[in-house]
Amino acid sequence: MSNHYCCSGGIFDYDNAVIRLEELETLTADADLWDNPEKAQKLMSEKNILAQNLQQYNQFNENLKEYTEMVEFAEETEDEAMLADLQQNLLALQEQTKQAELESLLSGEVDANDAYLEVHAGSGGTEAMDWAEMLLRMYTRWAENKKYKVELIEETEGDVAGIKSATIKISGHNAYGWLKSESGVHRLVRISPFDSNARRHTSFASIGVYPVIDDDVQIEINPADCRIDTYRASGAGGQHINKTDSAVRITHIPTGIVVSSQTQRSQFQNRDNCWKMLRARLYELEMQKKADAAQVARDNQGDNGWGYQIRSYVLQPYRLVKDLRTDAETTDCKAVLDGEIDLFLAAALAQKVGSDNSAEIKQ
Repeated sequence: MSNHYCCSGGIFDYDNAVIRLEELETLTADADLWDNPEKAQKLMSEKNILAQNLQQYNQFNENLKEYTEMVEFAEETEDEAMLADLQQNLLALQEQTKQAELESLLSGEVDANDAYLEVHAGSGGTEAMDWAEMLLRMYTRWAENKKYKVELIEETEGDVAGIKSATIKISGHNAYGWLKSESGVHRLVRISPFDSNARRHTSFASIGVYPVIDDDVQIEINPADCRIDTYRASGAGGQHINKTDSAVRITHIPTGIVVSSQTQRSQFQNRDNCWKMLRARLYELEMQKKADAAQVARDNQGDNGWGYQIRSYVLQPYRLVKDLRTDAETTDCKAVLDGEIDLFLAAALAQKVGSDNSAEIKQ
């Protein structure tokens, strides 16, 4: 294995990684660094992640060398059982390196950051609201399986079932990098549990994913461009309903972006959450302008028709979840709705960096 390995265009630069790790060890050894705890924590996090990547890379090399020598020995002694075991070990090593190669593609400016994920029910009443709640559960399960931290920022319940909207914060290394391709409209086809005639219904819900950005990223927000509203946080009723106007909603008038927070006890905390989310949304908007000016219009639409349909979830008359961008698909709909979406995330990531075979990923 050479000092670089690549997958669909992604490269782990071993030599530069070693140099950077040495730099970080010198920087983090400086006692004055901790005068700025936020900067210190950021550098320590980068150092730990880089050290882990290098250790993983070296382990891959050691395993490959060991297996190669053992294969040669097994062939010389014609030990078929040993060869069969080694074949399984090599296949497992191949899968591990594929995953590491995918991780190496997450090299965007904010890919390593935490993420805000918003869910909005589309038109269709109770059906769409129930679908929105199913998607919220799917992403929550995915994050929990990744050992990421999930924090509910805002949730507006549906009139009968489900949710009208919700925002969660997903904290963990590369959370935004993995989830950024999930923004768009998700379509569900199923026999409606709310239809007494058991007819098939089509429901839509939109997902928006935005990076949690560091304070050192300069996003100028003119307070005069914002309308701030306070209201009572809604809940399931009884003790869950706040008696004061602690929930906060901020509307950025020039772009039409609306953010809200209601899960914190104090209005101050909810307001702080809103400003952070607004900065994240505006940062994402600027990135979209650079990538494709036409995408800016999506944040100015009042309906959840912004973006485009990216994935179809069909539960009736057959079972199939298919990504409309990469053609990645699986018939195990239950697993997907339980959070097993890495198939789609990996395919989208590979396609984004110019993979020629991402459309062939199937399960």
